[in-house]
Amino acid sequence: MLALPVMECLMRQLAPYAVIYLLAIACAAGVTTASHAAEAPLAVQIGYLGYRPDPGPLLSNVIPEPADAGQRGAELAIIDSNSTGAFLNQRYSLATATVDTPEALLAAAQAQHAQGLRLFVVNAPAASLRQLSAALPDSLLFNAGSPDDSLRSTDCLGNVLHTLPSRAMLADALAQFLVVRKWQKALLIVGPTEDDQAYAAALRRAAKRFGVQLVAEKAWRFDNDQRRSAQADMPLFTQTAEYDVVLVADERGDFGEYVPYQTWYPRPVAGTQGLTPTGWHKTVETYGAAQLQKRFEALAGRWMNDRDFAAWMAVRSIASAVSKLRQADPMAIRQLAISEQLPLDGFKGRKLSYRPWNGELRQPIPLVQPRALVSTSPQEGFLHPFNEMDSLGYDKPEVTCRFP
Repeated sequence: MLALPVMECLMRQLAPYAVIYLLAIACAAGVTTASHAAEAPLAVQIGYLGYRPDPGPLLSNVIPEPADAGQRGAELAIIDSNSTGAFLNQRYSLATATVDTPEALLAAAQAQHAQGLRLFVVNAPAASLRQLSAALPDSLLFNAGSPDDSLRSTDCLGNVLHTLPSRAMLADALAQFLVVRKWQKALLIVGPTEDDQAYAAALRRAAKRFGVQLVAEKAWRFDNDQRRSAQADMPLFTQTAEYDVVLVADERGDFGEYVPYQTWYPRPVAGTQGLTPTGWHKTVETYGAAQLQKRFEALAGRWMNDRDFAAWMAVRSIASAVSKLRQADPMAIRQLAISEQLPLDGFKGRKLSYRPWNGELRQPIPLVQPRALVSTSPQEGFLHPFNEMDSLGYDKPEVTCRFP
């Protein structure tokens, strides 16, 4: 046996090597753990479902909405979410289905559901959204395609959140601006389609809410080509009691483009044409929006529109909730969203959140003409007891449906 002094000497000499050995073991364990984490990130699958009905023959040279509107916004949001998700061990993917009929849309949704998807961005009319909501009760759907007011007021769907502004939000945003400018007498022109009637109803509600007087209302019943006859038809058609502004409800674009500069009185035009309230527009550039616009144009080769932004906002809402919850359960995401504990950045100068009484995204509304941002609502001076953005659209006391 070695003498005690000799053993102490050997221990001192071997101590550095023991430390190095232990550090090597720890590093190897860390590498193994990191490698395991890299192999199994939290996978978040999102489905995009798109269906836009054929608008039918048009009576004007309307520039059509891009066929990929909405989808490209969702794709950009996936890219943005993966940029931050890489640091949080999260991976986002998008399964897309753009179809031509409501039946094909339901079939595509059921196919994605069978593959395990429970989070969906939907760009479709209200009827299809109701059908999907009923068919996928264990899923969370984000409405990025229907501005229908009944979905936010009388017929709430418990598993649907809305990122596209309702017609009521758009009309209220416009009416506030009219009041600020003291354009308080309006002529309302209404197109023949159901969508035109719905937009006109929102304008009537907003006019009553904010004290704008409708001096006359006229239904558009011409079926001729306005490119050739606008100068003859419009002045006589808009002849009535004097007004400050002409409000147009023509969502399809049959005649509204030919109202400006052709009215009996020389007055501004607003609504679906002229000065237009919208969820998003190329001319929105402040609060970092210019960077979002550039990224989108690099991806899609065109301008970002309101449905693109709504789809982008839907995916980013999911990603923000997943980052906070560390899980992708659809009902957990829904509860977090409507708890108002999920402030969202939408490049609009304010933190956005979902209304707990109908699942609609609170957001400022740009008022634009084709190549310029004119204003943004809510307008200064329109106050609310809790949140000024709730002065746009259906406030809690106005909603009659139960949003569980």
